[in-house]
Amino acid sequence: MSDNAVETESADADGDGKLPGFGGSARDPPSLLGRLLFGGVLIYMAIENFRDLEGQIGYAESKGLKKADQLVPLTSGMLLAGGLGVTLWRLPRIATGAVVAFLAGVTPVMHDFWAIDDEQQATIEQYQFFKNVAMLGAAFTFLKRAWRS
Repeated sequence: MSDNAVETESADADGDGKLPGFGGSARDPPSLLGRLLFGGVLIYMAIENFRDLEGQIGYAESKGLKKADQLVPLTSGMLLAGGLGVTLWRLPRIATGAVVAFLAGVTPVMHDFWAIDDEQQATIEQYQFFKNVAMLGAAFTFLKRAWRS
C-alpha cells in the first residue's frame, strides 16, 4: 500500500490528534468554507428576524407561543451569536450549543406542518421543517467537533 493510502481506522485511534480523511488535527477548526456557509445562513436568518421583529413575534403568537415578545428577540439573538461563533470558531461549544438549542426548540413549534389544514401552507411549513432538521444535523456535527477542540 502506498504512503498516500487512506486510513480506515476510527478517529484518532493512534492518539496523534489526526482525523483520518480530514488531513488535520482534532484541534483544527472545521472547514472555513463550511463555517462560512453554515454560519452565514444563520447570521442572515437572525438579521432577517430582527428586521421584521414585529412580524416574527406575530407569527410566533399565531402558533400559540406564550411570551413571544420576549422569546423571539432572545432566540434570534441566540441564532446571531451562534452563527457568528460558528463562522469565527470562537467559543465553539457555546455557539454550536446555541444553534442546536434554537433549531431543536423552534423547528417543531414554528413549522408544525402536521397541524395545518391548508395544503399549500402545510407544504411550505414541511419544507421549512425539513430544512431546519438538516441544519440541526449540521449543527450537531459542528457541536461534536467543538467538543473535540
